[in-house]
Amino acid sequence: MTAKIYRPAKTAMQSGKAKTHKWVLEFDQESPKSIDPMMGYTSSGDMKQQVRLSFETLEEAIIYADRHNIAYRLIEPHEFKRRRVAYADNFRSDRRQPWTH
Repeated sequence: MTAKIYRPAKTAMQSGKAKTHKWVLEFDQESPKSIDPMMGYTSSGDMKQQVRLSFETLEEAIIYADRHNIAYRLIEPHEFKRRRVAYADNFRSDRRQPWTH
């Protein structure tokens, strides 16, 4: 039984960073998924794959995994620098590229 611990990235549908500050422990797939021949649904007998545990800090997630003997791999988050650009910068005379329509 292995799991991955990560911090989810922000969704592409919104500019905010909601739900990106908590750490998630998610179990890996242990058995392959199968396709129902009649309906085409994908199913699996692996119930642990449906479990997602969220923690306030990385340390809490690691302590939980160690306490329950869960082998885990840690996926470090990629931090982006927020670039502040004013709207007036689009019309500056010393731009690198000329502003055209």
